[in-house]
Amino acid sequence: MPNINGKAQQDRTYDAIVVGSGISGGWAAKELTEKGLNVLMLERGRNMEHVMDYKGALNNPWDVQSRGKIPQSVKDQHAVQSQCYAFQVDNQYFWINDKENPYQQDKPFNWLRGDHLGGRSLMWGRQSYRWSPMDFESNARDGNGSDWPIRYKDLGKWYDYVEAFAGISGSKEGLAQLPDGNFLPPMELNCVEAYTANQIKQNWKDRRMIIGRTAHLTSVGEVQKKLGRGACQYRNRCHWGCPYGAYFSSLSATIPAALATGKLTIRTDANVSEVMFDEKTQRATGVRFIDRNTKQTEEVFAKIVFLNASTLGTTFVLLNSKSNRFPDGLGNDSGAIGHYLMDHHYGVGAVATHDGFTDQYWSGRRANGIYVPRFRNLPGSEQSKDFVRGYGYQGSAGRGGWGNVHGKPGFGAGMKAEMHDPGPWSFWLGGWGEHLPHFDNKVTLDTSKTDPYGLPMLHIDCEFKDNEMAMRKDIQLAATEMLESAGFKGITPFDDLATTPPGHCIHEMGTCRMGTDPKTSALNGNNQLWAAKNVFVTDGACMASTACQNPSLTYMALTARAADTAVRMLKKGDL
Repeated sequence: MPNINGKAQQDRTYDAIVVGSGISGGWAAKELTEKGLNVLMLERGRNMEHVMDYKGALNNPWDVQSRGKIPQSVKDQHAVQSQCYAFQVDNQYFWINDKENPYQQDKPFNWLRGDHLGGRSLMWGRQSYRWSPMDFESNARDGNGSDWPIRYKDLGKWYDYVEAFAGISGSKEGLAQLPDGNFLPPMELNCVEAYTANQIKQNWKDRRMIIGRTAHLTSVGEVQKKLGRGACQYRNRCHWGCPYGAYFSSLSATIPAALATGKLTIRTDANVSEVMFDEKTQRATGVRFIDRNTKQTEEVFAKIVFLNASTLGTTFVLLNSKSNRFPDGLGNDSGAIGHYLMDHHYGVGAVATHDGFTDQYWSGRRANGIYVPRFRNLPGSEQSKDFVRGYGYQGSAGRGGWGNVHGKPGFGAGMKAEMHDPGPWSFWLGGWGEHLPHFDNKVTLDTSKTDPYGLPMLHIDCEFKDNEMAMRKDIQLAATEMLESAGFKGITPFDDLATTPPGHCIHEMGTCRMGTDPKTSALNGNNQLWAAKNVFVTDGACMASTACQNPSLTYMALTARAADTAVRMLKKGDL
């Protein structure tokens, strides 16, 4: 039996509980509190203070231990996390300790996680794209996966809503496959990117290279000023946390907004193990969690539960929430929970150099790159015989700097001169591709092995399949031909699948998908569990497909929409 904290239940009862404090959890807390609910936010990681706890944000390069090289002692504690591009020796405290938080994997799967208040909203890449009408229709159109219960028109106004608060910079392009939003002024392409974009436009009617759409304040509105957020300083040190609040995170935006209502209580170091369910009312009554410091098990109660613990974290909680009514996990009548795990596949494309533009450079450190929206297999266009769905590109052009002499012999004036002169322009163009939903890409709980808290260990079995492999070949070919069109030399295709397995893109989705039929899905069109209507899932677990765009903006819109629905239903007495 768990060691239950003995406080009176009434002191541990709230209108709503939000599990998780990342991008979707922060939005859930903001929306529910601003609509009048008393909310408890539970975060499994430690507390983190905005600005004060961004320890590496103001470091000079020469201040960093080992000049940024990751010591073996750090890798030993972060064997999976340290493989991420954003992991640094002086931001290691953002990332989970892999030795203390083990999981099982049949095939390589890099589960990259934060371990603090704010979650991965502090470490994300901040690329923010709307899904298009075709993305919500693809499953029904080609028969892969279950049909979405919503369409773009259901999310359109919610995209507007979250963009206005978060602050998304970008350019309006009028593309059906990448709807425009309410953008702040766009960042600028550099000279080689602008030239390449023009060459692509001249050679292909269906391809466009644009500046990335990113959650950075290029100008500051009143809503952001009230929260103390400032404009981007173009330091490109985002993975250490932004002390200016220029990029959107839970710590700089949604959590402060929720706290300002006086209706948010935050409990960190609270490792949620299960949702409690009343079989008489067919409703969740609250959640049970383990205090990571005391190891005590505690219970808290609420009328509404929002699960936003990340795709795999939320799925763990649901699978572990077993009862007579739900022997296979809360709400798992369909057997879909834990299945259809997806991630974007990437680490594939081409690199090249250019002989021109040697008299041009750039200023600042732009925390953004280019984007080439999907152009393959668009509705009404020619369809590939080798694969369904499509991909987009991200990347950037730049010139080599003083680091080009690293490891070369020599010293003195000659070496200084060589360090002073920038190298040739180069372009990195990488694809982000859609991953189809498959039942056998799954997560389960291994009850024969437990973690340090005595909980079952998560077991992951996921891979990219034939459709993704065929798509990767096309990504290399199309990248090569676009770079050729702009006169690049030494074009080298690459495919780094061995070092970018599923999970590594950090866009894991599925495992508690929305759908139109409770026999094949876990959630309805309002992100509610079919079998427990007061439990909402609005993180990546709810997704029925991945599209090829970065998903976080869609999580924000889905969460704001679901919170609005939840409050209206609560007031009507439907929950």
